[in-house]
Amino acid sequence: MFYREAGQFKVTYSADMAIFPIAQDRIAVLGIVAAAFLLVPFVATEYFLNSIMVPTLILALAAVGLNILVGYCGQVSLGSGAFMAIGAYASYSFAIRVPELPLLVSILLGGVVSAMVGIAFGIPSLRIKGFYLAVATLAAQFFFDWLFARVGWFTNYTPSGSVNAPRLDVFGWTVNTPVEKYLFVLGVVCVLALLAKNLVRGHVGRQWMAIRDMDIAAEIIGIRPMYAKLSAFAVSSFFVGVAGALWAFVHLGSWEPLAFSIDRSFQLLFAVIIGGLGSILGCFLGAAFMWILPIFLDIALPPLGELVGWKMDKATVSHFSFMIFGALIVFFLIVEPHGLARLWSLLKEKLRLWPFPY
Repeated sequence: MFYREAGQFKVTYSADMAIFPIAQDRIAVLGIVAAAFLLVPFVATEYFLNSIMVPTLILALAAVGLNILVGYCGQVSLGSGAFMAIGAYASYSFAIRVPELPLLVSILLGGVVSAMVGIAFGIPSLRIKGFYLAVATLAAQFFFDWLFARVGWFTNYTPSGSVNAPRLDVFGWTVNTPVEKYLFVLGVVCVLALLAKNLVRGHVGRQWMAIRDMDIAAEIIGIRPMYAKLSAFAVSSFFVGVAGALWAFVHLGSWEPLAFSIDRSFQLLFAVIIGGLGSILGCFLGAAFMWILPIFLDIALPPLGELVGWKMDKATVSHFSFMIFGALIVFFLIVEPHGLARLWSLLKEKLRLWPFPY
């Protein structure tokens, strides 16, 4: 039995009542995952899979990695695009220089290389924090943008500076069609998202959150700040690096350093903030918001303009799309600073109580 004080009243409820909402959430998540694997591939078009689902899932995985660092450990980072690039180029180097390695192993090794570089750039977090740390991670973005554009070894000395992804062969399974690419990305994202969820719920995640809330008090109670911060940088960079390899190999196919510019870093940071800091679900909601909404606006604005007799050209549509998109970001941050995950949580509570809110 559980007890909760409510003023002068004491409310008693059973363990089944406490566990029931958690069981409902797990069933809902399993249902969504089952539909994603068993239903979406058969009803979705090639455009929907290639242009919406695959990039949204990859960006969600990168947002999960960034949220581990920013939302759970409280370390501000503006260089996530650089760590995506590290994962992409490292995986490409492993794939072309060690062709015996399976493609999935090359992608994971790219994440490992990104984690090692993340630890190196996380060392300043032991002495600085806040905006100073953000500037330090921003330096990583500029440095690796320059490195991959100027050092030919990373691009296998191609004259144009762009590289082509190797053939997607995963343990004998050739990933060619949009459905196969979607299922491959979905499988990787589900496994890593489950790993991230278990990490943040375990003792490592509690150390990260203690450092985020008050690092001095965390050190007093026995948490080692160096271990907690560097482990957060390592795990975050690993997830972002794997997402970068998937972005390059599966979504783009061929790419250049501009594919992982500072715009990508801001896109991921906005996805984390809009989705909800410290929420794995919020990463998926924020990534969907950042990727799908601009596509929807580009499609919906011309017909809306024709309704009032205004034929918009592509440049006008692009400008209005940016304006509306930015205004919606500000609106969501004002209405719910805790992100879309908080709005979803409130909606679930209302649905559980409906139609008897008392």
